[in-house]
Parts: sequence; structure tokens; C-alpha cells
Amino acid sequence: MLVKWIRCTVVDWRGFERGQRKWAGLLGEPGFRGQGGGWSRGRPGVAHVFAFWETRAFYDSFMARSHDRLASAQSGTYRNLQAKLFDHRFDVKTGFEPRFTDADVVRFAHCRVHEHRVEHFSLMQAKVWNPAMAGSPGMVRGLFGEAPGNEFLVLSMWQSAAEHGKYRVERVERLSLRAQTEADIAALAGDVVELEPSWTV
Repeated sequence: MLVKWIRCTVVDWRGFERGQRKWAGLLGEPGFRGQGGGWSRGRPGVAHVFAFWETRAFYDSFMARSHDRLASAQSGTYRNLQAKLFDHRFDVKTGFEPRFTDADVVRFAHCRVHEHRVEHFSLMQAKVWNPAMAGSPGMVRGLFGEAPGNEFLVLSMWQSAAEHGKYRVERVERLSLRAQTEADIAALAGDVVELEPSWTV
């Protein structure tokens, strides 16, 4: 599965939201699995969208044919758009499905990892972080994705911001030490996204 993460700063909220609903047109696209997103809880005006495709070939075909028509509805409503593609490597918890209806927030971390630490980082994700997240109350599902250039995406869906907050307070520091995360990571960016139900496709 291919994961697309899009981030932008919205300058025309009403126009952007109107345009976001037009992405319902994705539903007929071959290989499309789901899309959802919402507003950053920490950065006013920043929107994040996550889209899921069965394969890169289906995604490339959509980009060549229908993408620009759907995207034109949001033209001029945002700036600083960044998009990145990740290949799904493994699930956090079990049986990841690109569904957004049973979650209120998405937490993601975008990690650039030192080349000689990639194997260790992936192993710690599977052996330390995944079990801790999967065992946390309120954590619905998640995935671990990889992009060229030693970049990784850790995405988790939570029933509420409060549940995610409890997990952070209780465990993250201890887990970081155990996983030697600081030694692995060259750069780290992340956010907590308040999902907008009307953006879900």
C-alpha cells in the first residue's frame, strides 16, 4: 500500500473546506483505498491530509488523469504545499485499514534516520514502539511507512486527543531511552491532527 501525506497552510478556510469535499470524486478511482485529514492541533491554519492507494501504479495513473481536475477546486486557498509518498512497511497493532470514522485524532511522526541506523530504527519500531502503542487504551490502528532517503512515517489513529495525551505523558520518554531513538534520528517532525469528518473519502 502507498501512503501520501500532504501538508499545507490554508489562507482561505471556507474555500479550502469547500474544495476538500470535492475529493469525494476519488471514490471511483481504481486502486484508491481511502483518504482523510484535518487541522493541526498545534499550528493554526495548517492542514494535513493522508491518502492511501493499493499500488504506486494506480496512484501514478490517477495523477496523470484525474488529479488536476479535482485539485483545481482548491486552487488559491493554500500555500506551502508539501507532499510525500511512503511505502507501507508494517502495521502498528494489526490489520491496518485506511478508515477514519472511528478515530478523532491522528498522530504522525516524520523521521529522517541516519543511514547506518536504519535497521536498528526499524527493529525498535517493531519491538519497542509498536507493542507499547498497540497496548495503549484508545489507540485504534496505525502504520509504519518508508520513503527513499532513509525517511519514515509513523502514523497512529486515536479515539481522542485525551487518550493520546495519556500515552505521551506516561510512556514516551521511557520508550525513547529504551529504543535509543536519539541515536537513530537525524531529524524529526510530527503533529497531532484533529480529524474533520467531512474530509473523509
